[in-house]
Amino acid sequence: MKKVIVLTTILASTIFANPYTKCVACHGANGEKSALGKSKIIKDMTKAEIIESLNGYKNGTYGGALKGMMKGQVNNLSDDDINAIANQIGK
Repeated sequence: MKKVIVLTTILASTIFANPYTKCVACHGANGEKSALGKSKIIKDMTKAEIIESLNGYKNGTYGGALKGMMKGQVNNLSDDDINAIANQIGK
């Protein structure tokens, strides 16, 4: 049982160490995809635009067709997580 708990903890910390990991399925590994064919291509956005949009999704002031879905995706992101995503993907 200890081995399972330790392995689960290690795996979870590895997967979630990069907050962008959960974005990859829709936006692509480098932000090159239009999520569900409806979003902007985020690799073309500046770091400031990414931070502004993610914070806007969190507080409900930003978004179009995918606004509701994105609120759920970003709700638990910290300011550090948002900055890390912007630094990884933004121009």
